[in-house]
Amino acid sequence: MPLDPSRTVDDLKRLRDLTGTGDGAQRVAWTDTWEQARAFLREAVAPAGAAETIDEAGNQWFTLPGRSDRALILGGHVDSVPNGGWLDGCLNVLAGVEVLRRIAEQGEPPVTVRLVSWADEEGARFGRSLFGSSAAAGSMRDQEELRALRDRDGVALPDALREHGVDLDGALAARSQLQNAAAYLELHIEQGPVLESMDLPLGVVLGTFGVERSRVTWRGQAAHAGSTPMDKRRDALAGAAKLALYIREIAAEVGGGAVCTSGGVVTKPGIVTSVVETAEQLLDQRHLDAGSLARMLAMAQEAAQRFAAEENIEVEWERIWSIEPILFDETLIGLAEDAIREVAGTSHKLPSGPLHDAAEVSRAGVPTVMVFVQSLRGLSHTKLEDTKEEHLRLSVEALDRLASKTLAWLAA
Repeated sequence: MPLDPSRTVDDLKRLRDLTGTGDGAQRVAWTDTWEQARAFLREAVAPAGAAETIDEAGNQWFTLPGRSDRALILGGHVDSVPNGGWLDGCLNVLAGVEVLRRIAEQGEPPVTVRLVSWADEEGARFGRSLFGSSAAAGSMRDQEELRALRDRDGVALPDALREHGVDLDGALAARSQLQNAAAYLELHIEQGPVLESMDLPLGVVLGTFGVERSRVTWRGQAAHAGSTPMDKRRDALAGAAKLALYIREIAAEVGGGAVCTSGGVVTKPGIVTSVVETAEQLLDQRHLDAGSLARMLAMAQEAAQRFAAEENIEVEWERIWSIEPILFDETLIGLAEDAIREVAGTSHKLPSGPLHDAAEVSRAGVPTVMVFVQSLRGLSHTKLEDTKEEHLRLSVEALDRLASKTLAWLAA
């Protein structure tokens, strides 16, 4: 059975019709529609003869035994955000199905080949992303917080898991699935505009950004908007506004793909007739280099103190969440570059701003790499998400060649 990338495109369209509406994909994890997608995947894999198992965290595995227990893993996820795109996550898995079919047709591989559809990558229903992959990687350490999560209807996460055969306390036993993992490959739409801006169909992912997420609270003095002269004001919003603009300069100075976002500002008293007394600002900073990320944070904190002094206000800084950068395996990055050049002529290396299951697998010590395929207009998590069909076919071919190169590398 030769590789047929067009079959992957057809499968993607069938899955879209099965689990989507006019508003987009509806494959939210821990729902009946998600289970429909898993059943669709099960049927798609059947011709390859790979054995299916569902692990303790709800991850769906298909295993093709090889001459060695060491395993090459191809992975992705079929869950989506509500009203999501037709490619995010499921391209990874359905392209993996086509590669698995091709490998199975050629006989016993030198190492075991596995395809995994991770459970609840998006975290759309309960707000906890990377559920299945973090359980398998052994990095899930927030069991008590997970136990308290509720969806918008008040359903508790443990109860929703139980309806799909998963026990929250037992989910960490999924870690056994990575015991023999020798390499992990993931294909994904870029979800950004870089490849399109360069007129390139494919790129190699260097790793996933580290994140520093902070809450910056500015405190001034409420005063009447009509009677308080401009030079006498202690306007908390002025500090937040200055920082929101200055983070652009931080990103430009640090470079290397640095991004900074002032994602929300809530003011009090929040009326047009009063100077702002309190402004609570959310700041997100990301970089692939840990030292550069730390520098970005320090620059923002120093600037906040300077702006507070300039405006005669006070500022408090609170870290909400942070995660270190994840760098992918250099050997696999090289193999991915070779595979992309063979099918597309030119490759490009870029970081990933969004997090992916691949980051959790890499964190567990498994050599990992990702391949990105161009996203039209850089859009994702919307029904407008799209990629040219010729680029989708190229991405399947690139994943297949990368898998072949990785199998040879592992066998050697």
